[in-house]
Amino acid sequence: MPDTNLMPIAGHDDPVTTPRDVTPRADGRVDLVGLPQERIRELLEAAGLDVKQAKLRSKQIFHWLYHRGASEFAAMTDISKTMRPWMEERFVLGRPNIIEAQHSTDGTRKWLLQTDDGHDFEMVFIPDADRGTLCVSSQVGCTLNCTFCATGTMRLVRNLTPGEIVGQVMLARDALGEWPKGRMEGLDAAEDAGHYTSDGRLLTNIVMMGMGEPLYNFDNVRDALSLVMDGHGLALSKRRITLSTSGVVPMMARCGEEIGVNLAVSLHAVNKEVRDEIVPINRKYGLAELLQACADYPGASNSRRITFEYVMLRGKNDSDADAHELVRLIKQYDLPAKVNLIPFNPWPGSAYECSEPDRIASFSNIVFEGGISAPVRTPRGRDIDAACGQLKTSAEKKSRADRDREAAAAEAEASA
Repeated sequence: MPDTNLMPIAGHDDPVTTPRDVTPRADGRVDLVGLPQERIRELLEAAGLDVKQAKLRSKQIFHWLYHRGASEFAAMTDISKTMRPWMEERFVLGRPNIIEAQHSTDGTRKWLLQTDDGHDFEMVFIPDADRGTLCVSSQVGCTLNCTFCATGTMRLVRNLTPGEIVGQVMLARDALGEWPKGRMEGLDAAEDAGHYTSDGRLLTNIVMMGMGEPLYNFDNVRDALSLVMDGHGLALSKRRITLSTSGVVPMMARCGEEIGVNLAVSLHAVNKEVRDEIVPINRKYGLAELLQACADYPGASNSRRITFEYVMLRGKNDSDADAHELVRLIKQYDLPAKVNLIPFNPWPGSAYECSEPDRIASFSNIVFEGGISAPVRTPRGRDIDAACGQLKTSAEKKSRADRDREAAAAEAEASA
């Protein structure tokens, strides 16, 4: 049964986070996924290894875990066979539990995942001609109540741990077969290029745009992304990682300084009245404050532009006047920016409709004519409920037997 305790929340905009670096498991073992090498060393020492042994083993485990994608200690060939069972008894190299997996006709993949304490969250992989982007969740549910977002209808349950965040990336690499292959006889010796190969990478980019507000889970997101960016770990460049915020202004500078990834802002409106309605955090941190924080974002430049996400809602935020005002605001704050125009993906119970294609085209042209890139995002994965929160909602309506049958069918198809 899931732990149904909700996170204590001080208000709609400022959830009180519950710090935890590992989710407790029923079997008492500690999941090492999401932990840095120093923390692994501490746990090994606490379990009984001497200082020298703990230092060596933590280095080996870190490499196998994040560079090789090992999911069991038996795969760690440079750790003695007598030591591996000792580790298996005390620790685990976990992955999020897969509840449901869907594969769209356009190549988009979506997973409904579950934590060890029984809470569901989502991740999505979106392939394009020149890149493959993984959309990663940071919380179970959300507290911001954005009215156009399916996740906004859910209560915030809790923050995801670093392991549950980085575990999504590792699970995607599992599914895509993208871990390095070959033998490793020692960490300090040069590896034989003839036996150490990596397939062409499909997963090239990460966006923190899944369920939740990443800047309300700042420490865990920062710690997870540090492992993703670690050259000895998952080794993905910070230039290929984008964090999206709805506008948690006090945390934006820290994001630039301590994480250093690209910034995306869920803007979605250019005046107070409309943004107050569809992105309620605007009542706390208004447009002027938000745009100034964007102007001050560390590392922002013409080569590392801030992305403004703008969902196109029919009759709400899609007029030519709105487009002209968007251009004016970006120029007023001298922002190195681009705008992603997102056709609204309807979900049951939503009060909004998607803008007409000609309206979206007109909006895009006005922004382009203002000297700002404004591509229209191609809708992806609509046949598999790929809008954030939709898969979780639809899955909750299914029986456990239905889920098991679909998971078994998906696994059989993948292995065929």
